[in-house]
Amino acid sequence: MKSLFLTAACALALFSARAQPASGGPAPGNPAAPDPTATPLDGGASLLLASGIALGLKKLRNRRKLAR
Repeated sequence: MKSLFLTAACALALFSARAQPASGGPAPGNPAAPDPTATPLDGGASLLLASGIALGLKKLRNRRKLAR
């Protein structure tokens, strides 16, 4: 059941992660526009890292609890 929920959550995340039209990309004749490949990696990457650490700690605690 967990794997079905995880698969559905990932599918929904993929559908919502589409590029936005008119998102500030370079326009013809606008040399001051930002580089279109410059993608900020701020909030999403840190949340992913934090959740991975939390999952790892949970698995370690469960393993120690079973060893007792």
